[in-house]
Amino acid sequence: MSTELLEQYVTESNLEGLTALLTENPALATKITSYHVSPLMLSCYYKKPEVTTLLLNYTGELNLFEAAATGKFDTLAHLIYTNPDAINKYADDGFTALGLACYFGQFEAARYLVLKGADVNLSSKNGYHVYPLHSAAAGSYTDIARMLVESGADINVKQQMGVTPIHSAAQNGNLELIILLLEKGAAVDVRMEGGKLPADLAREKGFTEIADILG
Repeated sequence: MSTELLEQYVTESNLEGLTALLTENPALATKITSYHVSPLMLSCYYKKPEVTTLLLNYTGELNLFEAAATGKFDTLAHLIYTNPDAINKYADDGFTALGLACYFGQFEAARYLVLKGADVNLSSKNGYHVYPLHSAAAGSYTDIARMLVESGADINVKQQMGVTPIHSAAQNGNLELIILLLEKGAAVDVRMEGGKLPADLAREKGFTEIADILG
């Protein structure tokens, strides 16, 4: 029941309840949730930064994936220094440290991982086939996307449902990222499962000028 309550507090951003719960039972902060990730990672996936900050006070030592997701650079650097072979390993949820850093917009962490040899063209291993560039594009993290592209990321990789980075950029109306991808040879005639082009996604979101550029 305590774990269920913790998950509820995390997803609802109930800081008062979470503080009381962890004060009474600090070990809950490191107990794997029903989502098969730690409470800290759960707060990241639910995009609850205030909850993440609170949980960091209770988690103790972070693992590589938690450090990448939360942008704890010093911890990340230390973990890679002491175990460089872990750089392309997968978390239990199927993502690499680089994939997580990109998904959560942690530029410094992502850049460091790439500099230390993280494979920019390694997809997630969980059925979604999400590449680091997909994550950066989906989150509109243009600076991370640029860094990945300059480091050799494949522009036209497909994730689940046939989504490419330019599909995500178009759906988000991110013109800067679209220009970057086009300059590097992104294909605009690739259809997702269901037949939609990047231009179609832009038009559906009201980005008519972008749709005209892509069309």
